[in-house]
Formats: sequence, structure tokens, C-alpha cells
Amino acid sequence: MSTCYISVGDYVTVSAKIPKRLKELLDRYGVKPGPVIRRALEAEVRRRVLEEVERELKGLVDKLSVVSDEEVAELIREDRDRR
Repeated sequence: MSTCYISVGDYVTVSAKIPKRLKELLDRYGVKPGPVIRRALEAEVRRRVLEEVERELKGLVDKLSVVSDEEVAELIREDRDRR
């Protein structure tokens, strides 16, 4: 599994409207929304990056599926002979 690294040098502020009752519960249980929101956003970005990579890989598999085993073997032989 690949890891998605996000630079932590610069920050921006994002805001969200939440129901008043949810805010009261956050306060009651001492939940700091910043870290929770950050983890959720990072997880969503990671999920979408993986989806994008999967789409790109599927495209490559589709393109490579038209190359015969004999062609692959020949290309490998040619590459080895050049070394």
C-alpha cells in the first residue's frame, strides 16, 4: 500500500457548519474537532488517490493485454542482449 504524505509546513483554515447539538456533545466529551477533521480529510484524500491509481492501472492493463506473450518474451530477450 502506498503512503500519501502531506506537507505540514503551511496551514490553511477550513470551516464547517455543524448542528448546535453536535457542538455541545463535542464540548461535553472534550473532543477537539481539528484533529478529527484532519484525519477524516486525509483518509478521504487517500481513498480518492487510490481510486485514481486503480483507474490508471486498469487503463495500463487494458493496453498491455493486447501485447502477446511472444512479444513480451522477444522484448525481454532484446533488452538482455543489449546489456
